[in-house]
Amino acid sequence: MGEPRWLDEREARVWRAWIDVQRRVPAELERLLVRDGGLSAAEFTLLVPLSESEHGVLRARELGRAVGWERSRLSHQIARMERRGLVVREECAEDARGSMVRLTAAGRAAIEAAAPGHVEAVRQYVFDRLTPADLDVLSIVFGRVLAGLPAEET
Repeated sequence: MGEPRWLDEREARVWRAWIDVQRRVPAELERLLVRDGGLSAAEFTLLVPLSESEHGVLRARELGRAVGWERSRLSHQIARMERRGLVVREECAEDARGSMVRLTAAGRAAIEAAAPGHVEAVRQYVFDRLTPADLDVLSIVFGRVLAGLPAEET
């Protein structure tokens, strides 16, 4: 393996800033979701793809893939959301082993109530602080970082 390639001072500063952004921005967004819409970040994460899907329904496997969650985490979160009346599970007509997750009227109302404040906070904390040139650079940087990662398992 050889000697570790330690981060220099600049790299360490950037890395720590990245870690802080990953910690603080989602925490603040969740605080606002709970305050403004009574939703957790996990609930919001699942409600977004459901609300954007045709007829508000997705196969559980597709929903898990869309958010990058493992089956167990997804199943537990869906169960909690079912108890709150945000979603319902249905049998899959094409495959008895699969299940469908459907957004309820209460779930749609919750995401529609939370989304405007959420997107405004994303703008306030991130995009309003960046120039168009910054966005271009970040797009390139994030693309390079993602391209260097192993492929996600499906």
